[in-house]
Amino acid sequence: MQNKIILVTGATDGIGKITATELAKKGNHLIVHGRNEAKAQKTVQEIQQQAPKAQVEYLIADLFSLQSVKNMAEQFKQKYDHLDVLINNAGAVLDDPWRETREGIEQTMSLNVIAPFLLNQLLLPWIEKSSDGRIINMSSATHRQAKPDMSDLNLKKEPSGQKRYGISKLFVIWNSQHLAAELQKQGVKNVTINCSHPGAVATNFGQDSDNGFFNNLVYKVALHLMPAPEKGAVTNIYLASSDEVKGLTGKFFNNKKEFEEPVTKQYTPEKEQQLWDYCMEICAPFLT
Repeated sequence: MQNKIILVTGATDGIGKITATELAKKGNHLIVHGRNEAKAQKTVQEIQQQAPKAQVEYLIADLFSLQSVKNMAEQFKQKYDHLDVLINNAGAVLDDPWRETREGIEQTMSLNVIAPFLLNQLLLPWIEKSSDGRIINMSSATHRQAKPDMSDLNLKKEPSGQKRYGISKLFVIWNSQHLAAELQKQGVKNVTINCSHPGAVATNFGQDSDNGFFNNLVYKVALHLMPAPEKGAVTNIYLASSDEVKGLTGKFFNNKKEFEEPVTKQYTPEKEQQLWDYCMEICAPFLT
């Protein structure tokens, strides 16, 4: 897979940066997303040093702002005529105290669920122009512990930042399954949507969050004991570039590039539809 246009969110650090670098080495055209322009520029330079023949550019957006997500999508559409691969890598586990964005959305939901949902919707027409369009949504094995209260989709009743993170990653899987099924119903066969789990690797993930003494300690220890972050990028690179997964959609892949059934004890089709409708309602003002 070469000369594909690939957009990676959260690509100025950690797994996202490694993913973008390795895909650039394969000869693809990379668009790096970041929040800080100076950091994004530096990342582009560093990737180009390792992949001197690749075309690497950047876009800036604050994914805690849906308006900023829309602005980034519009900038992309003005510059490029299609998109081959969208990797929704950006995400975070946030502090225990409940905080909302300017748009009134709990921050974990906004960053991990709503922002990629909106970006998928905005860029889908461009992905459909690709002969082999792929959307890769970053999930996590933490979805296995999630117990969402479907009457509290803005997570106001959940006091734990760690549990809100797990719920958000379960919701990513449900939304991915739903979009995959919708496209199949519409007869769209050239676009696939899959989820990836990076595994526990040594990155800055969780280092700045406050989730109580035990969880804080786990993240600090993990930074020194876990495998290198390159391990966490393996599945994203595989899903973005391998012919082995061409045509596969609505699936969850673990950190060893293996298809794995997500935990379904909390799942019902009604819950999936409720979540989808909730996300669509929030995103509706930004889809016009």
